[in-house]
Amino acid sequence: MRMTQRTTFDPVFDESAGKRPTNLSINVDLLERSRAAGVNLSATLEAALVECLLKERREAWISANRSAINAYNQRVSSSGSFGDRVRRF
Repeated sequence: MRMTQRTTFDPVFDESAGKRPTNLSINVDLLERSRAAGVNLSATLEAALVECLLKERREAWISANRSAINAYNQRVSSSGSFGDRVRRF
């Protein structure tokens, strides 16, 4: 029997939410160069914020699971992994 694992992805934010105008302070030269290069400032900021939120989520997950990760690593160090017993190379 083939089993498939179903995972639900917890999105970082609601992409269907509306947009809101926001005032930001940014270096004048950086702003001018970005506009001259055709950079979409809103999309770039959203992408950067998503990366920041994902990084925070990863760090929180690692922190919450640190003891289990350390226990697993210790077990592998002392007993090896499953693959060590069955691999043929």
